[in-house]
Amino acid sequence: MLRVTDVEYMGGYNLLCTFSTGEKKTVDLTPLLKYPAFEELKDEKMFIQFGLDGTIFWANGADIAPEYLYENGIAA
Repeated sequence: MLRVTDVEYMGGYNLLCTFSTGEKKTVDLTPLLKYPAFEELKDEKMFIQFGLDGTIFWANGADIAPEYLYENGIAA
């Protein structure tokens, strides 16, 4: 099962994700901000308040499947 094991804020709406495979990928989450669940996260102060529990999540209930992060990330 693919999991995010570490995440680092890279500026803007970019996160550096480390996966259970050992791979690291930079993911730009800007495209998700158009969806209602992510709308609050347009405020970067809110965006940077993410948590990690196998994937990335926020206090407003938004989260992202590790597979999405992996498939849309660029190898770091």
